[in-house]
Amino acid sequence: MRRDRLNDRFMELWSIVGPGMPLKMDKAVILSDAVRVVSQLREEAQKLRESSENLQEKINELKAEKNELRDEKQRLKAEKDSIEQKLIALSSQPSFLPAFPSAGQVVGSKLVPFMGYPGVAMWQFLPPAAVDISQDHVLRPPVA
Repeated sequence: MRRDRLNDRFMELWSIVGPGMPLKMDKAVILSDAVRVVSQLREEAQKLRESSENLQEKINELKAEKNELRDEKQRLKAEKDSIEQKLIALSSQPSFLPAFPSAGQVVGSKLVPFMGYPGVAMWQFLPPAAVDISQDHVLRPPVA
């Protein structure tokens, strides 16, 4: 019974190790093939472990780079917002010599008046109640 069990195990080992090979009853050949297959599998497992470690290192490097890029993006966005706020603040401040178009030139739908000093519109210094333009279309009809 012991020999039969050993022979059955050798047949099972042979079916795993050399499924396409002719049936060899030589137990030494079956064992040598099994040793060869096991050593190949160990080498392949080692290569896969090394490959996995290399890929894990690359993943960590890419994560670090992604975090750096995210931080740089946030810094650039904050800088852009800061510059935009400065631009809005500068454009909303009245200056003493604003860069207005020359007298008689049309800006949008308004004719820029020329009063006072050239290049300086004096109406900007009037209070808003004095500059009522709600009746302009009645008082000064458009010229065709």
